[in-house]
Amino acid sequence: MKSLFILAILCAPAAAQQPPASAPQTAPPAAESPVPSEQTWLTGYIDLGYRWVTGVSGSFDTYRSVVDLGSGPKMLGTDFTIKDPKHRLFDAIDVRAFNWGDDPYSTFHLDAKKVKLYNFSVDYRNIAYYSNLPAFADPLMDINGVILNEQSLDTHQKMSGAHLDLWPGRWIVPYLAFDHDADTGSGIATFVSNGNEYPVSSLARNSTNNYRGGVRLELSRFHITLEEGGTTFKDDQQLNQSPGQVNYGNFFTPLLGQTLYLTGLGEAYGVRGSSIYSRGVLSANVTSWLDLYGQFLYSQPDSNVNFQEFSTGTQVLLSQVLFYTGEQSLVAAEAKLPHTSGSFGGEIRPFRRLRVLPSWMTDRMHTNGSSSTQQNLTGLENGATGSLALDSLLSSSLVTNYNQAEVRLMFDLTSKITLRGGYRYVWGNASDVVLPVSGLGSLDQGKIRRNVALAGAVWRPFEKLSLNADFEGGSSGSTYFRTSLYDYQKGRALGRYRISPSFSLSVNASVLHNHNPTPGVNYDFLAHQESASLLWSPSGGKYLTFEGSYTRSTVRSDINYLDPEFLTPETSLYVDNSHTVTALIDLKLPGVLGYKTRLTLGGSAFLSSGSNPTTFYQPTAKMAITVNKHVDWVSEWRYYGFAETFYLYQSFHAQMVTTGVRISR
Repeated sequence: MKSLFILAILCAPAAAQQPPASAPQTAPPAAESPVPSEQTWLTGYIDLGYRWVTGVSGSFDTYRSVVDLGSGPKMLGTDFTIKDPKHRLFDAIDVRAFNWGDDPYSTFHLDAKKVKLYNFSVDYRNIAYYSNLPAFADPLMDINGVILNEQSLDTHQKMSGAHLDLWPGRWIVPYLAFDHDADTGSGIATFVSNGNEYPVSSLARNSTNNYRGGVRLELSRFHITLEEGGTTFKDDQQLNQSPGQVNYGNFFTPLLGQTLYLTGLGEAYGVRGSSIYSRGVLSANVTSWLDLYGQFLYSQPDSNVNFQEFSTGTQVLLSQVLFYTGEQSLVAAEAKLPHTSGSFGGEIRPFRRLRVLPSWMTDRMHTNGSSSTQQNLTGLENGATGSLALDSLLSSSLVTNYNQAEVRLMFDLTSKITLRGGYRYVWGNASDVVLPVSGLGSLDQGKIRRNVALAGAVWRPFEKLSLNADFEGGSSGSTYFRTSLYDYQKGRALGRYRISPSFSLSVNASVLHNHNPTPGVNYDFLAHQESASLLWSPSGGKYLTFEGSYTRSTVRSDINYLDPEFLTPETSLYVDNSHTVTALIDLKLPGVLGYKTRLTLGGSAFLSSGSNPTTFYQPTAKMAITVNKHVDWVSEWRYYGFAETFYLYQSFHAQMVTTGVRISR
């Protein structure tokens, strides 16, 4: 009513100036209001369908490890928004979900918000991880032809989280968040004993909870986040072999005249841990020429471990050359792991064309732990009788300190050329000690020292063309691991050219060469990749769109190592040269039987040669027909073909057809 009253007041002067009634006029038609008379409360779509998978020809385990898509009804995807025109409990709720119906990777996301009151989000992911390649971790294949992956897994990982912001848009924003990660499943693992190792069934279960809350201060010149949180962690794993079965393990040769075997096993460990942590984040625009940022994190986790093992069979204690037929072990351990990390940096603009970006970070962890072990051996041989009890107390510590300082410069040489350069220094140390000292690995120390030069450039000769190149070269005096970056060179170049409004081309090349000359290591690694892609969409893709890409990559690794069985020097050489081709053509047809139709044809192919020649083909065809304004019928055919020259029993091929409808509003 108030709006109508104001409108009448504004129109009154115009009415007063109208001609008298004796001069009739025809009133112009009222213009149609651009505002819809009724606001739509629901918009979005949902894809529902059914998938048929032909019988997999070849290795079903490899198919599951690589593809793992099955038949059945599916909710392929949905993305919709719910709005409340009256803005009572919420303004809008956005929902996205994809790949539901026993697919290996399902996701769900929800956002709910009300202006100036709250933002709330929920995430969920369910990942089915299956890894059982027959040729992987299978030492028995060459001995007696047994196909058994001794490190196989069939697990489900579920990750969920919720986040709530209160009073968004204000300068003080409190928030609460919770994250949960759980993994359960089964598989095959090895029970390692002196002189042999035995593949047995395994069960795994672990979970982590992360609770956190804090406040964000969001002002015009700086932002501060203060957060306090805590985590809880548990990990349970079991190894089992049913009594009565004889497991000869991976070594059939008698040891000191005795054949080792396992007839029963029950092994379980449980890890429990918790942590309280504090985190702070700062970013500030101090002046028109200076920006600063920093982050600090401190946590002190602690963990407890309980382990128990019962095994039977013929086994050996090599330190005393003592054979036995039964073992019982109990272990209790605890550890504290204070952890501190921080970083600080900024951007300095002393004049218009130059930017200086210094940064520094550190990560420090000091761990102390202790354990007690009770081991009882029964059925002693070699003249010994009765049982033997072995008790031990151990204490250990692990100290790691990692630091990195860097400065980068960015200079606009001209309006079309930007140059980059910089220097990075990395240093740190690590030590690991176990007391009382015994064996080969009781004391270990290492250092890392690395100098790195950085360079790069961007060239934009004209609007449609841009070229970008980066280079990084490092030299190390020492490092932690044999395969860490030591003396290395890394480069990358990227070019994009928009030839016309309907045609664009991009090329990309990268290379990494790493060399560790340390005696006994002599590690040499080379990887490079070159790719090109194009997009052609005449008339803005009105009827036709084509995109294609080609990638060539090479990996070569050469390193010395000691054979774990006899400690003799060996060389590991791995080479892979691969080609990947992808092409898709999208056709928008004028209509089939009066319906708008969209047809997509293409696929991808991967071919490699070298240490493990492999081919993988995946052609596809997809058709979408618009039935009416709210319904589309979509069908897709896809083929999977996988083959390895040296492991033909790992090859497979399969076809699948998916059909369904998209309902939109």
